[in-house]
Amino acid sequence: MDNWIIAMMLTASTLLGAFGLWALLWGLRTGQFEDTKKFLDGALLDSEEALHDSIKIEKRKKDILKKRKKVDDSYHLPD
Repeated sequence: MDNWIIAMMLTASTLLGAFGLWALLWGLRTGQFEDTKKFLDGALLDSEEALHDSIKIEKRKKDILKKRKKVDDSYHLPD
């Protein structure tokens, strides 16, 4: 490849990266990623059954993690 092609590719990739970084920082500064209204509306509009199901799933996850920890704690490598 010629040197000018490599230089052009480096310039283009640097400009695209800088634009992406600028867009991310702009989004963070203007609050584009903060969507608390959606989260709160989801909690308010969920049915009671869906909320009970999510509680059951969380309890199952905790139980599974406790069981894994017990198994990991009880296993020791032989000497």
